[in-house]
Amino acid sequence: MTEKSKQKIILNKTPIPEQEPAERRSNFLEVALGYTPDLAVKEAGRCLQCKQPMCVKGCPVSVPIPQFIKAIKEGDFKKAIDMIKTASFLPAVCGRVCPQEDQCEKYCTLGKKGEPVAIGRLERFAADHAMQSAENGRPETAAPTGKKTAIVGSGPSGLACAFDLARLGHKVTIFEALHEAGGVLMYGIPEFRLPKEIVAREIELLKDMGVEIITNAVIGKLITIDEIMEQFDACFIGTGAGLPKFMNIEGENLNGVYSANEFLTRVNLMRAYEFPEYDTPIKKGQRVAVIGGGNVAMDSVRTALRLGAKEAVIIYRRSEKEMPARKEEIHHAKEEGVRFELLTNPLRIIGENGWVKAIECVSMDLCEPDESGRSSPVCKAGSEFQIPVDVVIVAIGTGPNPLVPRSTLKLALNACGYIVADEGTGRTSREGVFAGGDIVTGAATVILAMGAGRKAAKAIHEYLMCK
Repeated sequence: MTEKSKQKIILNKTPIPEQEPAERRSNFLEVALGYTPDLAVKEAGRCLQCKQPMCVKGCPVSVPIPQFIKAIKEGDFKKAIDMIKTASFLPAVCGRVCPQEDQCEKYCTLGKKGEPVAIGRLERFAADHAMQSAENGRPETAAPTGKKTAIVGSGPSGLACAFDLARLGHKVTIFEALHEAGGVLMYGIPEFRLPKEIVAREIELLKDMGVEIITNAVIGKLITIDEIMEQFDACFIGTGAGLPKFMNIEGENLNGVYSANEFLTRVNLMRAYEFPEYDTPIKKGQRVAVIGGGNVAMDSVRTALRLGAKEAVIIYRRSEKEMPARKEEIHHAKEEGVRFELLTNPLRIIGENGWVKAIECVSMDLCEPDESGRSSPVCKAGSEFQIPVDVVIVAIGTGPNPLVPRSTLKLALNACGYIVADEGTGRTSREGVFAGGDIVTGAATVILAMGAGRKAAKAIHEYLMCK
Protein backbone atom coordinates (compact mmCIF):
# COMPACT_ATOMS: atom_id res chain seq x y z
CA MET A 1 0.00 0.00 0.00
CA THR A 2 1.41 3.40 -0.97
CA GLU A 3 1.91 6.24 1.51
CA LYS A 4 -0.79 8.22 -0.30
CA SER A 5 -3.34 5.43 -0.02
CA LYS A 6 -2.61 5.16 3.73
CA GLN A 7 -3.49 8.84 4.17
CA LYS A 8 -6.73 9.30 6.05
CA ILE A 9 -9.14 11.28 3.91
CA ILE A 10 -10.94 14.05 5.80
CA LEU A 11 -14.30 14.58 4.15
CA ASN A 12 -15.24 17.92 5.69
CA LYS A 13 -13.60 21.30 5.15
CA THR A 14 -11.63 22.88 7.95
CA PRO A 15 -14.01 25.53 9.36
CA ILE A 16 -12.91 29.14 8.92
CA PRO A 17 -13.17 31.41 11.99
CA GLU A 18 -15.93 34.03 11.69
CA GLN A 19 -17.40 36.89 13.67
CA GLU A 20 -20.49 35.89 15.62
CA PRO A 21 -23.71 36.94 13.80
CA ALA A 22 -25.01 39.13 16.64
CA GLU A 23 -21.70 40.98 16.74
CA ARG A 24 -21.05 41.40 13.01
CA ARG A 25 -24.52 42.69 12.05
CA SER A 26 -23.65 45.94 13.80
CA ASN A 27 -20.20 46.53 12.27
CA PHE A 28 -18.53 46.65 8.89
CA LEU A 29 -15.55 44.48 9.84
CA GLU A 30 -14.83 41.39 7.77
CA VAL A 31 -17.12 38.44 8.54
CA ALA A 32 -14.66 35.62 7.80
CA LEU A 33 -11.45 36.04 9.78
CA GLY A 34 -9.28 33.72 7.66
CA TYR A 35 -7.22 30.63 8.36
CA THR A 36 -4.32 30.62 10.79
CA PRO A 37 -1.15 28.91 9.47
CA ASP A 38 -2.05 25.73 11.37
CA LEU A 39 -5.58 25.66 9.95
CA ALA A 40 -4.28 26.33 6.43
CA VAL A 41 -1.76 23.49 6.64
CA LYS A 42 -4.48 21.20 7.97
CA GLU A 43 -6.86 22.06 5.11
CA ALA A 44 -4.09 21.80 2.51
CA GLY A 45 -3.46 18.27 3.76
CA ARG A 46 -6.91 17.25 2.47
CA CYS A 47 -5.83 17.79 -1.16
CA LEU A 48 -5.44 14.49 -3.02
CA GLN A 49 -2.84 15.96 -5.43
CA CYS A 50 -4.60 14.47 -8.44
CA LYS A 51 -2.43 13.68 -11.47
CA GLN A 52 -5.08 15.23 -13.71
CA PRO A 53 -6.49 18.04 -11.55
CA MET A 54 -9.94 18.97 -12.77
CA CYS A 55 -10.00 21.94 -10.36
CA VAL A 56 -7.53 23.81 -12.60
CA LYS A 57 -9.86 23.39 -15.57
CA GLY A 58 -12.60 25.02 -13.52
CA CYS A 59 -10.46 28.11 -12.86
CA PRO A 60 -10.90 30.89 -15.48
CA VAL A 61 -7.25 31.96 -15.11
CA SER A 62 -5.77 28.46 -14.61
CA VAL A 63 -4.18 28.97 -11.20
CA PRO A 64 -1.82 26.00 -10.47
CA ILE A 65 -4.04 24.83 -7.65
CA PRO A 66 -2.48 21.49 -6.56
CA GLN A 67 1.00 23.01 -6.62
CA PHE A 68 0.20 26.03 -4.43
CA ILE A 69 -1.80 23.86 -2.02
CA LYS A 70 1.13 21.44 -1.73
CA ALA A 71 3.40 24.38 -0.92
CA ILE A 72 1.04 25.43 1.87
CA LYS A 73 0.94 21.87 3.21
CA GLU A 74 4.74 21.93 3.36
CA GLY A 75 4.71 25.31 5.12
CA ASP A 76 6.31 27.15 2.20
CA PHE A 77 3.85 30.04 2.07
CA LYS A 78 6.17 32.23 -0.02
CA LYS A 79 6.28 29.59 -2.74
CA ALA A 80 2.49 29.26 -2.58
CA ILE A 81 1.80 32.94 -3.28
CA ASP A 82 4.47 33.07 -5.99
CA MET A 83 2.77 30.19 -7.78
CA ILE A 84 -0.68 31.78 -7.50
CA LYS A 85 0.59 35.10 -8.85
CA THR A 86 1.83 33.46 -12.04
CA ALA A 87 -1.85 33.31 -12.98
CA SER A 88 -3.81 35.68 -10.73
CA PHE A 89 -3.02 39.32 -9.97
CA LEU A 90 -5.67 39.60 -7.22
CA PRO A 91 -5.54 36.44 -5.07
CA ALA A 92 -6.60 38.21 -1.85
CA VAL A 93 -9.67 39.48 -3.70
CA CYS A 94 -10.54 36.28 -5.54
CA GLY A 95 -10.05 34.18 -2.42
CA ARG A 96 -12.78 36.24 -0.79
CA VAL A 97 -15.41 36.99 -3.42
CA CYS A 98 -15.14 34.46 -6.24
CA PRO A 99 -17.79 31.69 -6.36
CA GLN A 100 -15.34 28.80 -6.02
CA GLU A 101 -18.27 26.42 -5.49
CA ASP A 102 -19.24 26.96 -9.13
CA GLN A 103 -15.68 27.01 -10.48
CA CYS A 104 -12.57 25.28 -9.15
CA GLU A 105 -14.14 23.58 -6.11
CA LYS A 106 -17.02 22.31 -8.23
CA TYR A 107 -14.59 19.93 -9.98
CA CYS A 108 -12.58 18.85 -6.91
CA THR A 109 -12.32 15.05 -6.83
CA LEU A 110 -12.68 15.01 -3.06
CA GLY A 111 -16.04 16.72 -3.47
CA LYS A 112 -17.50 13.54 -4.93
CA LYS A 113 -17.32 11.82 -1.52
CA GLY A 114 -17.39 14.77 0.86
CA GLU A 115 -16.73 18.51 0.78
CA PRO A 116 -14.23 19.81 -1.77
CA VAL A 117 -10.91 21.26 -0.66
CA ALA A 118 -11.38 24.90 0.44
CA ILE A 119 -9.38 26.28 -2.49
CA GLY A 120 -10.68 29.83 -2.08
CA ARG A 121 -9.88 29.98 1.63
CA LEU A 122 -6.36 28.67 0.97
CA GLU A 123 -5.82 31.23 -1.80
CA ARG A 124 -6.91 33.97 0.58
CA PHE A 125 -4.59 32.65 3.28
CA ALA A 126 -1.57 32.65 0.97
CA ALA A 127 -2.30 36.20 -0.20
CA ASP A 128 -2.97 37.56 3.30
CA HIS A 129 0.16 35.90 4.70
CA ALA A 130 2.24 37.48 1.93
CA MET A 131 0.82 40.93 2.73
CA GLN A 132 1.40 40.51 6.46
CA SER A 133 4.93 39.23 5.84
CA ALA A 134 5.79 42.05 3.40
CA GLU A 135 6.30 39.42 0.69
CA ASN A 136 3.88 41.09 -1.72
CA GLY A 137 6.79 42.67 -3.57
CA ARG A 138 7.05 44.26 -6.98
CA PRO A 139 7.23 41.60 -9.71
CA GLU A 140 9.94 41.66 -12.33
CA THR A 141 9.12 43.56 -15.50
CA ALA A 142 10.56 43.27 -18.99
CA ALA A 143 12.64 46.01 -20.59
CA PRO A 144 10.54 48.98 -21.81
CA THR A 145 9.09 48.42 -25.28
CA GLY A 146 8.30 52.06 -25.96
CA LYS A 147 4.66 51.16 -26.62
CA LYS A 148 1.84 53.00 -24.83
CA THR A 149 -1.43 51.34 -23.88
CA ALA A 150 -4.57 52.86 -22.36
CA ILE A 151 -6.90 51.00 -20.02
CA VAL A 152 -10.41 52.44 -19.65
CA GLY A 153 -11.86 51.31 -16.33
CA SER A 154 -10.01 50.07 -13.26
CA GLY A 155 -12.21 47.12 -12.34
CA PRO A 156 -10.99 43.50 -12.30
CA SER A 157 -10.55 43.18 -16.09
CA GLY A 158 -8.73 46.50 -16.41
CA LEU A 159 -6.43 45.85 -13.45
CA ALA A 160 -5.52 42.35 -14.69
CA CYS A 161 -4.86 43.64 -18.20
CA ALA A 162 -2.73 46.50 -16.86
CA PHE A 163 -0.69 44.14 -14.67
CA ASP A 164 0.21 41.81 -17.53
CA LEU A 165 0.99 44.62 -19.96
CA ALA A 166 3.20 46.41 -17.43
CA ARG A 167 5.01 43.16 -16.69
CA LEU A 168 5.67 42.80 -20.43
CA GLY A 169 7.37 46.20 -20.54
CA HIS A 170 4.63 48.43 -21.97
CA LYS A 171 3.79 51.88 -20.63
CA VAL A 172 0.27 51.62 -19.17
CA THR A 173 -2.16 54.40 -18.27
CA ILE A 174 -5.48 53.60 -16.56
CA PHE A 175 -8.42 56.00 -16.87
CA GLU A 176 -10.98 55.72 -14.06
CA ALA A 177 -14.25 57.67 -13.98
CA LEU A 178 -14.60 57.67 -10.18
CA HIS A 179 -12.31 59.36 -7.66
CA GLU A 180 -10.74 56.07 -6.54
CA ALA A 181 -9.45 53.18 -8.62
CA GLY A 182 -10.79 49.64 -8.22
CA GLY A 183 -14.13 49.70 -10.02
CA VAL A 184 -16.72 47.30 -8.62
CA LEU A 185 -14.18 46.04 -6.07
CA MET A 186 -14.35 49.46 -4.41
CA TYR A 187 -17.91 50.63 -5.03
CA GLY A 188 -19.88 47.39 -5.24
CA ILE A 189 -18.60 44.87 -2.69
CA PRO A 190 -19.10 45.77 0.99
CA GLU A 191 -16.24 46.23 3.42
CA PHE A 192 -17.40 43.21 5.47
CA ARG A 193 -16.80 40.96 2.45
CA LEU A 194 -13.81 42.71 0.88
CA PRO A 195 -11.83 45.24 2.94
CA LYS A 196 -10.89 48.18 0.74
CA GLU A 197 -7.38 48.20 2.17
CA ILE A 198 -6.72 44.95 0.29
CA VAL A 199 -7.77 46.42 -3.05
CA ALA A 200 -5.74 49.57 -2.35
CA ARG A 201 -2.60 47.48 -1.70
CA GLU A 202 -2.90 45.70 -5.03
CA ILE A 203 -3.40 49.02 -6.82
CA GLU A 204 -0.28 50.42 -5.11
CA LEU A 205 1.59 47.40 -6.48
CA LEU A 206 0.55 48.43 -9.99
CA LYS A 207 1.79 51.95 -9.36
CA ASP A 208 5.13 50.55 -8.18
CA MET A 209 5.34 48.79 -11.55
CA GLY A 210 5.05 52.16 -13.30
CA VAL A 211 1.34 52.10 -14.15
CA GLU A 212 -0.19 55.58 -14.19
CA ILE A 213 -3.75 55.89 -12.86
CA ILE A 214 -5.82 58.93 -13.79
CA THR A 215 -9.00 59.23 -11.70
CA ASN A 216 -12.05 61.46 -12.28
CA ALA A 217 -11.59 60.73 -15.97
CA VAL A 218 -15.00 60.09 -17.54
CA ILE A 219 -14.19 58.62 -20.92
CA GLY A 220 -16.85 59.58 -23.42
CA LYS A 221 -17.14 63.02 -21.83
CA LEU A 222 -13.66 64.20 -20.88
CA ILE A 223 -12.03 62.41 -23.80
CA THR A 224 -13.21 59.80 -26.29
CA ILE A 225 -11.71 56.46 -27.32
CA ASP A 226 -11.04 57.98 -30.73
CA GLU A 227 -8.95 60.72 -29.11
CA ILE A 228 -7.19 58.19 -26.89
CA MET A 229 -6.15 56.22 -29.97
CA GLU A 230 -4.41 59.33 -31.30
CA GLN A 231 -2.11 59.25 -28.26
CA PHE A 232 -1.77 55.52 -27.51
CA ASP A 233 -0.78 52.46 -29.52
CA ALA A 234 -3.62 50.30 -28.17
CA CYS A 235 -6.57 50.55 -25.82
CA PHE A 236 -8.48 48.13 -23.59
CA ILE A 237 -12.07 48.90 -22.57
CA GLY A 238 -13.18 47.41 -19.25
CA THR A 239 -15.97 49.75 -18.18
CA GLY A 240 -18.23 47.02 -16.78
CA ALA A 241 -21.98 46.70 -16.55
CA GLY A 242 -22.92 49.34 -14.03
CA LEU A 243 -26.17 50.68 -15.46
CA PRO A 244 -28.89 49.80 -12.92
CA LYS A 245 -32.16 48.20 -13.98
CA PHE A 246 -35.53 49.03 -12.45
CA MET A 247 -38.88 47.25 -12.46
CA ASN A 248 -40.82 50.22 -13.90
CA ILE A 249 -43.53 49.92 -11.29
CA GLU A 250 -45.53 52.67 -9.60
CA GLY A 251 -43.62 54.46 -6.85
CA GLU A 252 -40.06 53.80 -7.97
CA ASN A 253 -39.47 57.58 -8.07
CA LEU A 254 -40.29 58.04 -4.36
CA ASN A 255 -37.70 59.24 -1.86
CA GLY A 256 -36.18 56.22 -0.15
CA VAL A 257 -35.96 54.11 -3.31
CA TYR A 258 -32.40 53.29 -4.38
CA SER A 259 -30.81 51.21 -7.07
CA ALA A 260 -28.39 48.75 -5.46
CA ASN A 261 -25.58 50.49 -7.40
CA GLU A 262 -26.28 53.87 -5.82
CA PHE A 263 -26.89 52.43 -2.37
CA LEU A 264 -23.69 50.36 -2.30
CA THR A 265 -21.58 53.09 -3.92
CA ARG A 266 -22.67 55.61 -1.30
CA VAL A 267 -21.83 53.19 1.50
CA ASN A 268 -18.73 51.42 0.17
CA LEU A 269 -16.84 53.98 -1.87
CA MET A 270 -18.14 57.17 -0.28
CA ARG A 271 -18.30 55.88 3.31
CA ALA A 272 -21.87 56.94 4.04
CA TYR A 273 -21.88 54.61 7.04
CA GLU A 274 -19.38 56.98 8.69
CA PHE A 275 -21.48 60.11 8.10
CA PRO A 276 -20.89 62.91 9.14
CA GLU A 277 -17.14 62.14 9.31
CA TYR A 278 -17.59 61.47 5.57
CA ASP A 279 -20.00 63.93 3.98
CA THR A 280 -22.10 61.39 2.07
CA PRO A 281 -25.67 61.17 3.38
CA ILE A 282 -27.89 58.12 3.03
CA LYS A 283 -31.36 57.21 4.25
CA LYS A 284 -30.90 54.74 7.11
CA GLY A 285 -34.18 52.88 7.02
CA GLN A 286 -35.77 51.13 9.98
CA ARG A 287 -37.61 48.71 7.68
CA VAL A 288 -35.74 47.94 4.46
CA ALA A 289 -36.85 45.79 1.53
CA VAL A 290 -34.37 44.58 -1.10
CA ILE A 291 -35.79 43.30 -4.38
CA GLY A 292 -33.68 40.53 -5.95
CA GLY A 293 -31.96 37.25 -5.14
CA GLY A 294 -28.36 37.62 -6.30
CA ASN A 295 -25.13 38.48 -4.50
CA VAL A 296 -25.77 42.21 -4.95
CA ALA A 297 -29.13 41.80 -3.19
CA MET A 298 -27.41 39.97 -0.30
CA ASP A 299 -24.76 42.69 -0.09
CA SER A 300 -27.46 45.37 -0.01
CA VAL A 301 -29.68 43.77 2.63
CA ARG A 302 -26.76 42.93 4.92
CA THR A 303 -25.44 46.49 4.51
CA ALA A 304 -28.88 47.86 5.48
CA LEU A 305 -28.74 45.84 8.69
CA ARG A 306 -25.34 47.29 9.53
CA LEU A 307 -26.68 50.78 8.97
CA GLY A 308 -29.18 50.15 11.77
CA ALA A 309 -32.28 48.63 10.14
CA LYS A 310 -34.50 46.85 12.66
CA GLU A 311 -36.04 44.76 9.88
CA ALA A 312 -34.45 43.81 6.57
CA VAL A 313 -36.23 41.62 4.05
CA ILE A 314 -35.36 40.03 0.72
CA ILE A 315 -38.23 39.97 -1.78
CA TYR A 316 -37.62 37.34 -4.46
CA ARG A 317 -40.12 35.98 -6.96
CA ARG A 318 -38.77 32.42 -7.04
CA SER A 319 -37.81 29.92 -4.32
CA GLU A 320 -34.48 29.72 -2.50
CA LYS A 321 -33.43 26.88 -4.80
CA GLU A 322 -33.46 29.27 -7.76
CA MET A 323 -31.62 32.11 -6.03
CA PRO A 324 -28.42 33.00 -7.93
CA ALA A 325 -26.62 34.28 -4.80
CA ARG A 326 -23.85 32.19 -3.29
CA LYS A 327 -25.09 29.75 -0.65
CA GLU A 328 -22.55 31.19 1.77
CA GLU A 329 -24.01 34.69 1.36
CA ILE A 330 -27.58 33.43 1.86
CA HIS A 331 -26.45 31.52 4.96
CA HIS A 332 -24.73 34.59 6.41
CA ALA A 333 -27.78 36.76 5.70
CA LYS A 334 -30.05 34.31 7.54
CA GLU A 335 -27.65 34.16 10.50
CA GLU A 336 -27.75 37.95 10.72
CA GLY A 337 -31.54 38.04 10.87
CA VAL A 338 -32.57 38.84 7.29
CA ARG A 339 -36.14 37.77 6.51
CA PHE A 340 -36.81 36.10 3.15
CA GLU A 341 -40.13 36.73 1.39
CA LEU A 342 -39.79 34.08 -1.31
CA LEU A 343 -42.22 33.41 -4.16
CA THR A 344 -43.13 37.09 -3.87
CA ASN A 345 -43.15 39.82 -6.50
CA PRO A 346 -43.53 43.61 -5.98
CA LEU A 347 -46.51 45.28 -7.66
CA ARG A 348 -46.05 48.89 -6.53
CA ILE A 349 -44.31 51.05 -3.95
CA ILE A 350 -46.66 53.08 -1.79
CA GLY A 351 -45.66 56.54 -0.61
CA GLU A 352 -46.73 59.25 1.81
CA ASN A 353 -45.59 62.88 1.49
CA GLY A 354 -43.13 61.80 -1.18
CA TRP A 355 -41.43 59.11 0.94
CA VAL A 356 -41.70 55.32 0.87
CA LYS A 357 -44.30 53.93 3.27
CA ALA A 358 -44.93 50.34 2.11
CA ILE A 359 -44.46 47.94 -0.75
CA GLU A 360 -47.38 45.98 -2.21
CA CYS A 361 -46.57 42.46 -3.36
CA VAL A 362 -48.25 39.40 -4.79
CA SER A 363 -47.53 35.74 -4.08
CA MET A 364 -46.17 33.60 -6.91
CA ASP A 365 -46.39 30.01 -8.11
CA LEU A 366 -43.63 28.26 -10.04
CA CYS A 367 -44.40 26.67 -13.41
CA GLU A 368 -42.31 25.22 -16.23
CA PRO A 369 -38.63 26.28 -16.53
CA ASP A 370 -37.83 29.32 -18.68
CA GLU A 371 -34.80 29.96 -20.93
CA SER A 372 -32.51 30.21 -17.88
CA GLY A 373 -33.50 26.70 -16.78
CA ARG A 374 -35.25 28.04 -13.68
CA SER A 375 -38.95 27.60 -13.01
CA SER A 376 -41.07 30.48 -14.32
CA PRO A 377 -42.99 32.44 -11.67
CA VAL A 378 -46.64 33.38 -12.23
CA CYS A 379 -48.87 35.55 -10.06
CA LYS A 380 -51.32 33.88 -7.67
CA ALA A 381 -54.67 35.60 -8.13
CA GLY A 382 -56.03 37.47 -5.11
CA SER A 383 -52.86 37.08 -3.02
CA GLU A 384 -51.83 40.74 -2.84
CA PHE A 385 -50.43 41.98 0.50
CA GLN A 386 -48.38 44.91 1.81
CA ILE A 387 -45.10 45.09 3.73
CA PRO A 388 -44.43 48.30 5.75
CA VAL A 389 -41.03 49.71 4.70
CA ASP A 390 -39.29 53.08 4.56
CA VAL A 391 -36.44 52.14 2.18
CA VAL A 392 -36.58 50.00 -0.98
CA ILE A 393 -33.41 48.85 -2.77
CA VAL A 394 -33.77 47.47 -6.31
CA ALA A 395 -31.16 44.77 -7.04
CA ILE A 396 -32.52 43.01 -10.13
CA GLY A 397 -29.46 43.31 -12.36
CA THR A 398 -27.50 45.79 -14.42
CA GLY A 399 -26.84 46.67 -18.04
CA PRO A 400 -23.79 47.87 -19.96
CA ASN A 401 -22.34 51.26 -19.13
CA PRO A 402 -23.43 53.13 -22.29
CA LEU A 403 -21.09 56.12 -22.27
CA VAL A 404 -18.03 54.64 -23.97
CA PRO A 405 -19.86 52.45 -26.54
CA ARG A 406 -22.11 55.32 -27.63
CA SER A 407 -19.26 57.81 -27.98
CA THR A 408 -16.90 55.55 -29.95
CA LEU A 409 -17.03 55.51 -33.73
CA LYS A 410 -17.30 52.19 -35.60
CA LEU A 411 -17.40 50.11 -32.42
CA ALA A 412 -19.70 47.11 -32.96
CA LEU A 413 -22.30 46.48 -30.26
CA ASN A 414 -24.81 43.68 -29.83
CA ALA A 415 -28.56 44.15 -29.50
CA CYS A 416 -28.27 44.71 -25.73
CA GLY A 417 -25.60 47.39 -26.05
CA TYR A 418 -22.60 45.29 -25.02
CA ILE A 419 -19.35 45.57 -26.98
CA VAL A 420 -18.79 42.78 -29.49
CA ALA A 421 -15.33 41.31 -28.84
CA ASP A 422 -13.56 38.07 -29.66
CA GLU A 423 -13.76 35.70 -26.68
CA GLY A 424 -10.16 34.55 -26.95
CA THR A 425 -8.44 37.88 -27.62
CA GLY A 426 -10.80 40.71 -26.74
CA ARG A 427 -10.42 42.21 -30.23
CA THR A 428 -13.23 44.58 -31.22
CA SER A 429 -14.30 45.95 -34.59
CA ARG A 430 -11.87 48.85 -34.12
CA GLU A 431 -8.21 48.19 -34.87
CA GLY A 432 -6.10 48.49 -31.75
CA VAL A 433 -9.15 48.59 -29.47
CA PHE A 434 -9.79 45.59 -27.22
CA ALA A 435 -12.49 44.95 -24.62
CA GLY A 436 -13.31 42.45 -21.89
CA GLY A 437 -15.18 41.79 -18.68
CA ASP A 438 -18.77 42.75 -17.98
CA ILE A 439 -18.95 45.33 -20.81
CA VAL A 440 -18.66 42.33 -23.16
CA THR A 441 -20.27 39.43 -21.27
CA GLY A 442 -22.76 41.18 -19.04
CA ALA A 443 -22.52 41.02 -15.24
CA ALA A 444 -20.32 38.06 -14.25
CA THR A 445 -17.66 37.20 -11.67
CA VAL A 446 -14.43 38.94 -10.70
CA ILE A 447 -12.29 36.01 -11.85
CA LEU A 448 -14.00 35.78 -15.25
CA ALA A 449 -13.37 39.49 -15.79
CA MET A 450 -9.75 39.01 -14.79
CA GLY A 451 -9.44 36.12 -17.22
CA ALA A 452 -10.77 38.33 -20.03
CA GLY A 453 -8.29 41.05 -19.10
CA ARG A 454 -5.38 38.62 -19.20
CA LYS A 455 -6.42 37.20 -22.57
CA ALA A 456 -6.68 40.71 -23.95
CA ALA A 457 -3.26 41.64 -22.54
CA LYS A 458 -1.68 38.73 -24.38
CA ALA A 459 -3.41 39.73 -27.62
CA ILE A 460 -2.49 43.40 -27.16
CA HIS A 461 1.14 42.47 -26.62
CA GLU A 462 1.20 40.45 -29.83
CA TYR A 463 -0.53 43.30 -31.69
CA LEU A 464 1.94 45.89 -30.40
CA MET A 465 5.03 43.84 -31.12
CA CYS A 466 3.86 42.97 -34.63
CA LYS A 467 2.79 46.54 -35.26
